[in-house]
Amino acid sequence: GGSDIQTVKALREADEWDGPSLIIAYSTCIAHGIDMTTSMTHQKDAVKSGYWPLYRFKPSLDEHEHPFQLDSAAPSIPLRQFALQEARYAMLARSDPARSEGLLALAQAGIDERWHFYEQLVGVERSVPHLDDPDELHEIDPTEAVHVETTSVEVTSHE
Repeated sequence: GGSDIQTVKALREADEWDGPSLIIAYSTCIAHGIDMTTSMTHQKDAVKSGYWPLYRFKPSLDEHEHPFQLDSAAPSIPLRQFALQEARYAMLARSDPARSEGLLALAQAGIDERWHFYEQLVGVERSVPHLDDPDELHEIDPTEAVHVETTSVEVTSHE
């Protein structure tokens, strides 16, 4: 609902990945207390508010790749505008307006901070550790393997 193109990309990449893939999707529910005929618009508003940002993580074997892909634009509507469309949030706004405003402000701050973090992740380069030639694995001498020393830590109680 948030973006058909992003959904197709995510499904295609998950299918093409040689390993486990996980897709997490947002869907409206009658229990949210919205008019279900507006479900697709509501999902788009979830994305616009930053409540449900669209992103993909596509690992790569290539060096200098940026696996985190942020597919939605920065939030363009306040969370409040999205959330109060749902009965579950609107009921609190009616029954305890001060608490509702405080929680909405806290949630908005969380969205703003998370968006900032996601923008940073876009710039992170990563590649999946791998051997260029799988036959090299048979050429590794186990006696020359890296040795990792461990140390023990003593914990004492001061009761």
